[in-house]
Amino acid sequence: MSLKGKVALVTGASRGIGRGIALQLGAAGATVYITGRTADRSDRRFNSSFPSLETTANGNSIFSVLVYAYPEITDRGGRGIFVYCDHSFTEEVEMLFNRIKFETNGQLDILVNNVFSASLELPNVIGKSFWEYGPQLWDMINDVGLRNHYYCSVYAARMMVTRRQGLIVNIGSVGGLKYFINVPYGVGKCAMDRMAIDMSEELKKHCVTVLSLWPGIVRTEVVEGLLNSGRFDHKETVKYMKENPLESPEFSGKVVVALATDPNIRRKAGRIVIAADAGIEYKLKDTDGHEPSSLRSLKTLLSLGGFRNVASYFPIRIRLPGWVLTASTNRL
Repeated sequence: MSLKGKVALVTGASRGIGRGIALQLGAAGATVYITGRTADRSDRRFNSSFPSLETTANGNSIFSVLVYAYPEITDRGGRGIFVYCDHSFTEEVEMLFNRIKFETNGQLDILVNNVFSASLELPNVIGKSFWEYGPQLWDMINDVGLRNHYYCSVYAARMMVTRRQGLIVNIGSVGGLKYFINVPYGVGKCAMDRMAIDMSEELKKHCVTVLSLWPGIVRTEVVEGLLNSGRFDHKETVKYMKENPLESPEFSGKVVVALATDPNIRRKAGRIVIAADAGIEYKLKDTDGHEPSSLRSLKTLLSLGGFRNVASYFPIRIRLPGWVLTASTNRL
């Protein structure tokens, strides 16, 4: 699967899922713009220790220009360019897209809406009700999240509509379907899925596809923080995470590459794509060779529900239809 000649932007690619996606896009030959914040910005905003691209790039110092070659992407066969951008400032986001437009002559083929400033703060708010933490929790989670993803999609769509092609991927979560972590998190993730649906209605006639991608349980800094916090009350989930291989961040990258090279991608416009399901469809394995378990897998659902003995009788590929999951949360 080759993406040579394609231009992608992955927001929030210092580490975690964003980094994994950026690396796989680079391995497919794409030119990949990645964003992150400088260390001083990360410390100032929301008292977060969110990592910067400076740290990711082996400690390179900040020079007078914003754009650097990202060595790992380039080493894998693509062209990596990173831009220091604080996505909580709309003027910086607009400058980012203006720069891409100028440097690529208006070409942007793939946008991955991934940046999320509250990643390392989530373990600290587990167990607190929304009224106990205060209204600022909403901004901490959804400012550099839902709001920013909308802004990025607006600027990306303008470039993609002109060229009548493009793919916008919103990194979602099962938290958009069922209560998980806290109220602002669930509302933001649910809205991301809805944004993909409604944007698709307006963009499909311009040959631009928007969809939501739900990774499984990915071994990232956030997950490690949840496991180590001692306040995560989903005991069966914790057991499952400790006893089963989790998805690597790069598995989501493999899925994004497969989606971007799928000639029939428009059939998935406005849809929620579960990473493990896409792995089965496109015959993908994780970086260690294992087949990640789908969030629809009966074996996985039984294990998470505490029925591990029963789950042992089911193959990993027996999956519930998507409508069963959505029906279980229906409130009409």
